[in-house]
Amino acid sequence: MLNMPSVKRHVTVSCLFCGLREGNARPITARTPSFFAVEDKYPVNVGHTLVIPARHVARMRDLTVAEFAELKQILEIVQDQLTEHNAEGFNIGVNEGEVAGQTVSHLHIHVIPRYSGDVAQPRGGIRNLKSALVAY
Repeated sequence: MLNMPSVKRHVTVSCLFCGLREGNARPITARTPSFFAVEDKYPVNVGHTLVIPARHVARMRDLTVAEFAELKQILEIVQDQLTEHNAEGFNIGVNEGEVAGQTVSHLHIHVIPRYSGDVAQPRGGIRNLKSALVAY
């Protein structure tokens, strides 16, 4: 048997959200230099949108200070768009880590528009979020 030096190979891991960056797979609903927004493929409510950093990062704490400030801007843009479509309130959330329900290891912020009567008792907000519109 020959003694071959071990070779480290660079393996490219494909990321679902990095693949959405260009808007070819799903339409981009909003964009800033560091973020883009797309409708959630498995919406909890009509208009459920994901805000995704263009740069591949897994957690909020991985954002730069500038990116974090820009996140506020794109959240406002998305909320304004959804308000134009009659959204009256929002649940905004992030799942970080597999144990918290993060299924794609690329940071994404859920913007879930809320409408009067979409649940019987909205009190408690995200604790009593409605059933999904589509099976996950």
